[in-house]
Amino acid sequence: MAIARSKLTARFQILMPAAVRRRLGVGPGSVVEWADEGEQIVVRRAGRYSSTDVHQSLFAAPPAPRSLTELKNGVRLAIKQRHARR
Repeated sequence: MAIARSKLTARFQILMPAAVRRRLGVGPGSVVEWADEGEQIVVRRAGRYSSTDVHQSLFAAPPAPRSLTELKNGVRLAIKQRHARR
């Protein structure tokens, strides 16, 4: 079932209907991608970066391995520091 319809202009442009923009969560400057899925062409919001890109930018080198005890102690210390009375 179609959500909305658009008309192709003489310059091969389309206007994205408001219902589709809201459904995709896009606005001015957003990038959408067109995918060929067999008998259908699908329009979807394009992500700027993949989760792998983000992970590699945050963690250029793998972190040193830590034991479960070290991790728990680190969490306890962070909570104490954050909620300590001043």
